[in-house]
Amino acid sequence: MSIGIAGADEDGGPAAGGGGRAILHVDFDYFYAQCEEVRRPELRAGPVVVCVFSGRGGDSGAVATANYEARRHGVKSGMPIAFARRRLSAEPRAAFLPTDFDHYSHVSQAAMDAMRGFADTFEYVGKDEAYLDVTDSSGGDLEKASHTAQKVKNAVRERTRLTCSVGVTPNKLLSKIASDYNKPDGLTVVKPEMVEAFLDKVGIRDIPGIGGKTERRLAGMGMRKIGDLRAADVFELQREFGRKIGAHIHAAAFGRSPDPVAEREPRVQYSRIVTLGRDSADYDFLAESLPALCSDLHESVSADCKLFRSVGVQLVLADMSQRTRSRMLRSPTADQSEMLRVAERLLRDALGGGSGGDGDPPVRRLGVRISELSDMRGQSSMDMFT
Repeated sequence: MSIGIAGADEDGGPAAGGGGRAILHVDFDYFYAQCEEVRRPELRAGPVVVCVFSGRGGDSGAVATANYEARRHGVKSGMPIAFARRRLSAEPRAAFLPTDFDHYSHVSQAAMDAMRGFADTFEYVGKDEAYLDVTDSSGGDLEKASHTAQKVKNAVRERTRLTCSVGVTPNKLLSKIASDYNKPDGLTVVKPEMVEAFLDKVGIRDIPGIGGKTERRLAGMGMRKIGDLRAADVFELQREFGRKIGAHIHAAAFGRSPDPVAEREPRVQYSRIVTLGRDSADYDFLAESLPALCSDLHESVSADCKLFRSVGVQLVLADMSQRTRSRMLRSPTADQSEMLRVAERLLRDALGGGSGGDGDPPVRRLGVRISELSDMRGQSSMDMFT
C-alpha cells in the first residue's frame, strides 16, 4: 500500500518534490514466528506461538511473538504461555515452540546483509528492524525512495523468504509509524504535504515510546487523538511530562523528528557498578547492593526489549585488583528475579563461600553484568514517557 501523506515542516523536508530527506524503516512481520514458518511450512495453516520458557517446567514463561492467526485469538507478546494455551485451546493446529535465537540471529544477519547495500547510511536497530537513509541515492524524492523500498523487500524475500513492512517518509519517527501501518508485507509512503492527514489515521499509542500509562495520562488531560496533541499547549505537556519529553510528544504530533540515521553496532552487554559505603568482604553486607543493581539493569534491558542469557559479577578489591564470575543460563530470559538469584550465587562463589579468602583485600566496588543479548520485541511493558 502506498499513501501520499503529511504536512511540511523544517524537520521533515520541503512540501513537495526532491531535496528533503528520504528515510526507510524496515520492520519484519512477526519475525520469530515467521522464521519458524519458513523452515516448517506446515505451520502456516494454524496459530504459531514462539515462547520463552523459564526452565521451571510446564508452561512457565512468556510469549515472545505469535503469527497473525494466533493474534486473531488474542495471543500477544509478553502474555504468559498458560494464558495463550487457554486462548488457543480449541485450535488443534496451534503450535507452541521454544525460541531458537541462534537460528533467528543467522536469518537476521542474512536479511541485514541483503538490505545494507541499498542504504547511503544504515542503522541496525534490532534483529528484526533497521533504518536506511536513501536521501543521496534518491535525491530526496520519496517516489524514487519507494522504488528502493520495494527492491529492499524483494531482496529480503529472495535471501530469507521472509516478508517485511517498510515505511518511507522524510524522517525516522514517521517511517517507524508508517512501517506498522499496513502490516504484513506493507509499503507505506508518507509524503510531506499530507503528514497531519496520515497521523490522524493512527492512534496516540502509535507514536514510538508512548505506552499505556502515558496514553492514560494524556486521556486524563482530555487528549485522546493525535489531533488533540497538536492543539495542546506545549507548556502544558512539559509541565506534565517534563521539558524534554513534553516537547517531544508535541513535535511528534506534527510528525517532526530531527534524529539522523546513524551507523551503530548491536549492544553486546549491560553493566552497573557501585562504590560501596565501606570496604568489606562480608557477603551479607555486599549482597545488600545487588537488588538495586539488578533493578537498574532490568529497567534498561526491558526498555530496549532485550533478553539476556549470561549473568556476571565484578568485584574491585581495595588494592584495585579485580575478580569476576559469570554463569550462562539454560535459556534467554528477561526475569529480574533470576538475574538477582544468579548474581547472589556468583557473589558467594567469588568470595570463596561467603567470608572471603584468607588475607584477601576487602571489596571496594561491586558490579553486575548481563550479556549474550537477544531481542524480544513486545516483551517490555514499560513506557518511555512516564
